[in-house]
Amino acid sequence: MFKRTLALAAGIALSVSAVCSHAADVLRVSAIPDEAPTELLRKFKPLGEYLEQQLGMKVQFVPVADYAAVVESLASDRLDMAWLGGFTFVQTRLKTGNAVPLVQREQDAQFTSKFISADPDVKSVKDLKGKTFAFGSVSSTSGSLMPRYFMLQDGIKPEEFFSRVAYSGAHDATAAWVQAGKADGGVLNASVWEKLVASGKVDTNKVKVIATTPTYYDYNWTVRGTLDPALQAKIKAAFLALDPAVPEQKAILDLQAASRFIETKPENYEGIEQAARAAGLLK
Repeated sequence: MFKRTLALAAGIALSVSAVCSHAADVLRVSAIPDEAPTELLRKFKPLGEYLEQQLGMKVQFVPVADYAAVVESLASDRLDMAWLGGFTFVQTRLKTGNAVPLVQREQDAQFTSKFISADPDVKSVKDLKGKTFAFGSVSSTSGSLMPRYFMLQDGIKPEEFFSRVAYSGAHDATAAWVQAGKADGGVLNASVWEKLVASGKVDTNKVKVIATTPTYYDYNWTVRGTLDPALQAKIKAAFLALDPAVPEQKAILDLQAASRFIETKPENYEGIEQAARAAGLLK
């Protein structure tokens, strides 16, 4: 019986070791679903291949259903790293106590949102009074939280000011809603707006920018706090090493809408937390 007990214990130890070894060999990565799933995968593929080369391990993209799923998956160690908006990072940090923001794009230190409309009579946000309005996801920093915060600062309470407030779920969907007349106005992040315009997916003869928010900190790549510190350092170094002068790496940066990546820190997102509390989105 003693031998059987030892054998069982050894078997369990080996199983746990195998699971841990397998987990350590795969970096599980995701992103908040602020764009269509196919677009997120397209943007990540070359970055994932680059990280595999730099880290010497498999990098797996794990799609998630919604913003909350990213937070929960990082908190429960089902994900190792994720592309988060400022508000999602704050939620993750509050939930885990130790999530680590590694890097952000250079422009994420001064990010903005664009208010748009296809109504020729609408020249400003105030002209949308009594009309329909679309945010992105409830948990989106640039598609909901910060635009709402800045509107409240201007004395505009969305649910009272607009005849109807709806949530499209993603930035590109908001632009499509406004262009199709499903909403009289909407707001989305500046980076996605610029990409949609450049790719011809939005008709600027119909849809126009009517206002731009003040700047704020937004997106970053965050890792779970329990991830090996040595691996965290290697991931950060890989992002910081991306060089726009190298064609293959410039292609990666272009897909991420980044000129380059820079280091970031939790303190950068204190303003986001304060805005979320002021807007009643955090208790």
